[in-house]
Amino acid sequence: MSAQHAAASPWHRGEVAIQESVGLAGRLAELGPRVIRDHLNAQHRAFFPLLPFAVIGSVDGEGRPWATLREGAPGFLHAPDPFHLRVEAPRDADDPAEAGLLDGDGVALLGIELATRRRNRLNGRIERSGPEGFTVRVEQSFGNCPQYIRSRHEVGPDLPRAARPRPLVSERLDAAARAVVAAAETFFVASAVEEAGGRRQVDVSHRGGPAGFVRVGADGRLTIPDYSGNRFFNTLGNMLENPRAGLVFPDFATGDLLQMSGRTEVVLDPEPDERIAGAERLWRFVPERVVFRAGALRLRFAVADAA
Repeated sequence: MSAQHAAASPWHRGEVAIQESVGLAGRLAELGPRVIRDHLNAQHRAFFPLLPFAVIGSVDGEGRPWATLREGAPGFLHAPDPFHLRVEAPRDADDPAEAGLLDGDGVALLGIELATRRRNRLNGRIERSGPEGFTVRVEQSFGNCPQYIRSRHEVGPDLPRAARPRPLVSERLDAAARAVVAAAETFFVASAVEEAGGRRQVDVSHRGGPAGFVRVGADGRLTIPDYSGNRFFNTLGNMLENPRAGLVFPDFATGDLLQMSGRTEVVLDPEPDERIAGAERLWRFVPERVVFRAGALRLRFAVADAA
């Protein structure tokens, strides 16, 4: 690979390693610079203001990635120009991801429209000058396919309450948390890599499947299938370089969020007894810090094909 091509490539070493393992590195070396942009195109600039929530990935001061959801009236996400996305959301001291949303921090954002299953991602740098909201300086922007997203429609916000319950924080999954994971059809994962000069690139992505697609071991370790997707391998590539990750399991019916940060292991070639139907690879996650936030979201969504 020439120095000029390497400089233009959006892929880092971990992503390239997995792309090579499936024979796609050459193709993606050509495709990457065309589909991953340093700005929001017109379609993405029009998309984000439609959304009532966004998924955010950050990394706290201890190097722990966290994934979270932030919500607001449509328009709380808006792009004043192609190179910036504004997030009009207040700080949330209960959210462990808040510690990684400081001025200059690397951040990732996923916009997902559950009713249509459209989703677009961006990674960048936070610009924050006040207590309310922040701006993301776009470094990578790209679309994603709608695979494995369960279509849901908004059924209205919960009634406001005087106060939310305090977060429940632990170092392992209790019985209630295990039940949330076992029933989940959707979760989001944040990961990160260190770049030259001490900068950090953060990514956040969607994972979905039938209820029970995330296996919970007796020791609390999670085993997650990696189904065929866009073949960019952003998340798994990050994990090869930095085994830390953050997961969030939202309950769209109650507004509860189960967040956890921990260590991962990527398994490119699972043993026969480890294989999961339909998955090409798998990865394991060991929770090290778990935060349960009851009613963290006001928005409520129902499965579109439910009676």
